[in-house]
Amino acid sequence: MGALSSGLSVVVAGGGTAGHIEPALAVADAIRRLVPGARVTALGTARGLETRLVPERGYPLELIPPVPLPRKPTLDLLRLPGRVATAVRRTRAVLREVEADVVVGFGGYVALPAYLAAGRGADRVPIVVHEANAKAGLANRVGARFATRVLAAVPGAGVRARGRTDAEQIGIPVRSTIAELDREAFRAGARAGFGLPDDGPVLLVFGGSQGAAKLNSAVSGAAEKLAAAGISVLHAHGAKNTVELPEPTPGAPYVAVDYLSRMDLAYAAADAVICRAGAMTVAEVSAVGLPAWYVPLPHGNGEQELNAAPVASAGGGTIVRDAELTPDYVVDRIIPVLRDPAQLQAMGRAAAGAGHRDAADDVARIVLEVAAQ
Repeated sequence: MGALSSGLSVVVAGGGTAGHIEPALAVADAIRRLVPGARVTALGTARGLETRLVPERGYPLELIPPVPLPRKPTLDLLRLPGRVATAVRRTRAVLREVEADVVVGFGGYVALPAYLAAGRGADRVPIVVHEANAKAGLANRVGARFATRVLAAVPGAGVRARGRTDAEQIGIPVRSTIAELDREAFRAGARAGFGLPDDGPVLLVFGGSQGAAKLNSAVSGAAEKLAAAGISVLHAHGAKNTVELPEPTPGAPYVAVDYLSRMDLAYAAADAVICRAGAMTVAEVSAVGLPAWYVPLPHGNGEQELNAAPVASAGGGTIVRDAELTPDYVVDRIIPVLRDPAQLQAMGRAAAGAGHRDAADDVARIVLEVAAQ
């Protein structure tokens, strides 16, 4: 590592959505911890969340033209080769400017030009690919053809490195505030901050940054039974959604908020979770060792259910189909578990065992190995 400390330059490519950006920044943080003198540059586009998230974390952001991949045959498909070529030229210029030693890609429309720019031509740059989802996207499938190492969150992601049978399973890098969270140490303060009682189980409910109407209606519909059972609820319903709650009644409180800006404190306050099964959600919830009921989105290619399958198989969570999550399900199937401390503890241990708290450091070490070669 010491030999790399002088002049090491790493480029991370993971823009567009938080699911691509957060793992990229978690690895960037880990690289800086391991090699304090390293330069880490993020690639992004002007219309992605990276324009806010990357500067907030203290990293330089280089913008490239976006290359959205049309899902259906349209005129945009005819424009795709020209857009890709323009983005690749700009990306190659960035790699030269920062004298990149290695490129780390996390998928999405920012990663594709990065892979093509780094993996082709006379001045090639080594590539590490990380696939967070259970089914690899087009960008990472292309990037794997040029990559020195290919990493995946779960087995069977459908992306392979050159000369390797499968990607290396390593989990999803999560923020240090999550990876290093001591829930017990922060529990009392977190509960006080949210207006939750010191004692008794707390159920955390969230459906991503926009909320999830199905989760909102199912849990709020069971509010009276939850309160009567002594179960407090911390529910992030989304800024565009609302939840209808009964008039305050004796029993445990139901705290409903638009958005949770401090997920680490929400996790510290909770004993169990009801949530969707996006890759980052599963990674964070399992990393902190929380039992969970994962409710995959009912549309798409089934990816969310595959994301949660390893944790559920280990006994750290339960997969609930969207149509099955009702107020009655919450009352009949979830409340009994929340009132059983021994079962909650067993599920929590299983969730932590299936999680990957050290994934960011593990990916960072692989990146440094590739750069050193």
